[in-house]
Amino acid sequence: MQIQIIPKPTTPSNRIVVHPSTIAITQRPMRVLDFDIENRPLSYLGSDFTTGEVTAIAWAWCDKPSDVTVMLLGETELRTILLAFCAAYVKADMVTGHYITGHDLPMLNGALMEEQLPALGDMLVQDTKTDLIRAKGISRSQESLGAMLRLEQPKVQMNQSKWRAANRLTPEGLQLVRERVIGDVQQHMAMRRELDALGYLSPPKLWRGGCAKAEGYVP
Repeated sequence: MQIQIIPKPTTPSNRIVVHPSTIAITQRPMRVLDFDIENRPLSYLGSDFTTGEVTAIAWAWCDKPSDVTVMLLGETELRTILLAFCAAYVKADMVTGHYITGHDLPMLNGALMEEQLPALGDMLVQDTKTDLIRAKGISRSQESLGAMLRLEQPKVQMNQSKWRAANRLTPEGLQLVRERVIGDVQQHMAMRRELDALGYLSPPKLWRGGCAKAEGYVP
């Protein structure tokens, strides 16, 4: 037995016509938010170990380094400060700062918990301390790195007397904190550019702030 297959011609009604088309993809630069916080001792947990409270936050977009936003406890309620920063945080593709994964980001999450606000979401982070190349014989502080790189932006110095005025939220102290936290952000933006250009920073990493660490089951 033989089977003959006869193709059936298609008509315009059941024919699929594919027309060449162009898909336009618009790319934009990554939005990088540079920030820094200041905090003061608040209470004793035990022995000489103290807990802290956020007293100032400054932030700026890296493509607009001269436009720094700063908010201070003593001028603005902490809840309002946190909400304003979080509004900028959620717009960022990446955040950056010096030791923010070890201090600033966890400190902010603690403040958000106390205010019963949502925690910071997971974020791509480049930390100029923890993401710095392995090196020995140098200080990894922002002040030391800035001096080593011969940056024009100096770190604003604070002695004990100035910190006591700042932590008491006096008008003079608030002005000192304002200058300090703005200066840290401006210096850090310049420092990160130099470190990145020299190849001294590892790629950004995902910081998981919105969930607790998974615990392994132990029978």
